[in-house]
Amino acid sequence: MTDPVGKLPSELDQLPDRDAEETAEWAASLDAVAEHAGPHRAAYLMRRTLQHAEKAGVALPRLLETDYVNTIPTSAEPAFDGDEAMEARITAWNRWNAAAMVTRGSKHGVGGHIATFASAAWLYETGFNHFFRGKEGDGSGDQLYIQGHASPGIYARAFLDGRLTEDHLDNFRQEAGGKGLPSYPHPRRLPWLWEFPTVSMGLGPLSAIYQARFNRYLQGRGIKDTSNSHVWAFLGDGEMDEPESTAALALASREQLDNLTFVINCNLQRLDGPVRANFKIVQELEAQFRGAGWNVVKSLWGSAWDEVFQLDTTGALVRRLREVPDAQFQTYATRDVAYIREHFFGAEPALVELGKILTDAKIAECFHTSRGGHEARKVYAAYRAALAHKGAPTVILAQTVKGHTLGKGFESKNANHQMKKLTIDEFKGMRDLLGLPIADSAFDGGVVPYGHPGADSPEVRYLQERRAALGGPAPARRMHASAPLPEPEERAFKALHKGSGKQEMATTMAFVRLVKDLMRDKQTGRRWVPIVPDEARTFGMESLFPSAGIYSPMGQTYEPVDRDQLMYYKEAKDGQILNEGITEAGAMADFIAAATSYSTHGETMIPFYIFYSMFGWQRTGDQMWQLADQLGKGFIVGATAGRTTLTGEGLQHADGHSHLIAATNPASLNYDPAFAYEIAVIVKDGLRRMYGENPEDVFYYLTVYNEPKPQPAMPEGVEEGIVKGLYRFKEGAAGADAPRLQLLASGTAIHWALEAQQLLADDWNVAADVWSATSWGELRRDALESDAALLRGEQRTPYVTQALEGAPGPVLAVSDWMRQVPDQISQWVEQDWSSLGTDGFGLSDTRDAARRHFGVDAQSITVAALAQLAKRGEVPASAVKEARERYGL
Repeated sequence: MTDPVGKLPSELDQLPDRDAEETAEWAASLDAVAEHAGPHRAAYLMRRTLQHAEKAGVALPRLLETDYVNTIPTSAEPAFDGDEAMEARITAWNRWNAAAMVTRGSKHGVGGHIATFASAAWLYETGFNHFFRGKEGDGSGDQLYIQGHASPGIYARAFLDGRLTEDHLDNFRQEAGGKGLPSYPHPRRLPWLWEFPTVSMGLGPLSAIYQARFNRYLQGRGIKDTSNSHVWAFLGDGEMDEPESTAALALASREQLDNLTFVINCNLQRLDGPVRANFKIVQELEAQFRGAGWNVVKSLWGSAWDEVFQLDTTGALVRRLREVPDAQFQTYATRDVAYIREHFFGAEPALVELGKILTDAKIAECFHTSRGGHEARKVYAAYRAALAHKGAPTVILAQTVKGHTLGKGFESKNANHQMKKLTIDEFKGMRDLLGLPIADSAFDGGVVPYGHPGADSPEVRYLQERRAALGGPAPARRMHASAPLPEPEERAFKALHKGSGKQEMATTMAFVRLVKDLMRDKQTGRRWVPIVPDEARTFGMESLFPSAGIYSPMGQTYEPVDRDQLMYYKEAKDGQILNEGITEAGAMADFIAAATSYSTHGETMIPFYIFYSMFGWQRTGDQMWQLADQLGKGFIVGATAGRTTLTGEGLQHADGHSHLIAATNPASLNYDPAFAYEIAVIVKDGLRRMYGENPEDVFYYLTVYNEPKPQPAMPEGVEEGIVKGLYRFKEGAAGADAPRLQLLASGTAIHWALEAQQLLADDWNVAADVWSATSWGELRRDALESDAALLRGEQRTPYVTQALEGAPGPVLAVSDWMRQVPDQISQWVEQDWSSLGTDGFGLSDTRDAARRHFGVDAQSITVAALAQLAKRGEVPASAVKEARERYGL
């Protein structure tokens, strides 16, 4: 339905107009301006009015886009707090050494990236000299998420300040016995320098948001004063295409994270070409961030444009800048002035007249090099504005030229991301442009020299003085926590050692009960960080809501609907639980921030992240690698695990493969416990290994099940086997002369194996020893280490081989996982090996039906065991057929 003039109705039509005559007068005034001064003037007046209304506190929706100009006018730029000429010399040295490092490395075939840092050099240098707080001052310092492809520039600066040597630079992208430099930011390879791995693009911005949020969490809970810590994330405009890059923007604004700044280097190029070839990435990002509630600061044009904008009395220049697509502007940066006069200024008469006023030199300077991201004063003003803004995070959109100062062969070329070196002549041209005192003779032999003004030079002294004033070097990482955590009291663990008697308890509930008790520990309880991506009630965690509270910076501003219940939904500013809603990626980013707090803040936290196991490694496996790269510690818990245990949910929820994916991560210690006491032993040992006297840079993955079973008491002397991955749980009870075999089972599958043990004894006079395989992965890890020792001439026998040594009969392994999970250890088992598993898609059915479908129920295990014995001639072949018929297989 339309209104009388044929336009669609709007929400305003639902509001009463208390003075229709006045409304008509306003509309008539706007019509008159549009008719006599043009639509551009009318639009300008409307935007000015909206801007004025916003400043006056009138509640109106904000504009999502502003003109394609700097947010901060030149007249409003703050005084520059530093020696701009000195900083230009420092930046020149860094540019040179970054390019030299990559070029010299090309002779080893290791490549490297030059163009990204060349465009972003001032974005970093201004921060290092004026804003980025180090870890040697008060508090924790700032957290810097460095754009991965800019790493050569960060190494170059560390070389200038004496933290790296020429040998280090020459080992860029090489291990060199521990003396090399990793390609990109990588804490596991260079742990004293890098805090955050950022080259799996999209994870940096996501993690930065949750890091800023975790800083507030520590503050809210009274763990650490993080009020002086600021999170800076340096990103590429192309990187913002990754869905993870913008996945949590609303969280950042909703929680008013004004301790967070994104700096997006808008050089208008992806890895292979323009970012928004036919559009404008800056405008798109501005709308996206403004719509999400962020403060947006655009720093697009350098000072050469100031005069040009003053000459633009008609607004034609601003309109033209806004309409030119990114790919065309990239072309302007590479073409001569005649081309720019024709294609840019020739667009309308007002621009033609403006172009006549400008010299060729001015046009060349503006279109080829003068960008807001290339000038210290412009960047400084943007950073000051970001820190001054309160109540919301800030994004700085800084326009640059990719490959800036590297010469015409690099600047704005589509291929410059893949260009790994400059020629000697190009280096000499760069030297002259930057004004560096490097003689031609330094290039003798065709090798590009590194440049350094001297350890006692004014440049190095200035650099070091600025860093000292800001709290020490940056980036930098603490290697270890200040002190190990004390061991929790034994009471919580012993409660699970006793078993549950006749009461049934799922291992998911056992884990939650253990952690709930550990959170009460007087010394370490406050260090636990429970993380759940919604569905805490699914895992039986609702009892934690009123006792531990759910973290919210706003507290609880409403009366909960279940306030009269014992386990009501309680939010609090000092809440301990991070209940993230339906976002495994967000919950994982939480975990990473908490898991590395020992380094970032010098405060050791113990995160445990519990989730539907199907939606852990499968959905966020990239972040699990990020966690490993960042040397994080904690417990990742895949609940409702297994392919047949979560009844009725079907293939979308049936996890039979996460242990296989987890096995690919060297830092992940993966356990599939069968009983509550095993969980207690594993968690206790995990606390020792990760947070004890000699902390290891590992994390734990535990799978727990939602199938209630009576939990037995812990047998004597099984702790070592639980931790190492295998122990004999129950010996077979058949006669001494009966055929024997070994049943290895993990997780909930041990109950099927125990039932099969009984069937084999009662129906077939076969003795089966049942072993609990708590960790196929740890058994494999130990075996691989034994193999490596043999290559070094050391004699070691894998634990699994030792444990099964002399055990009679074949080995049959069974689990609620794909056969490849137990098959990881088969080559180190001396007995005949076979396995059963849940290969294939899951299905919606009962547990019994699903297990029969996959052939892993007790009857199927019994038949498979008889088949193995029949191969060895230890039972008649007819027994296998008879068993199939008896059990209806």
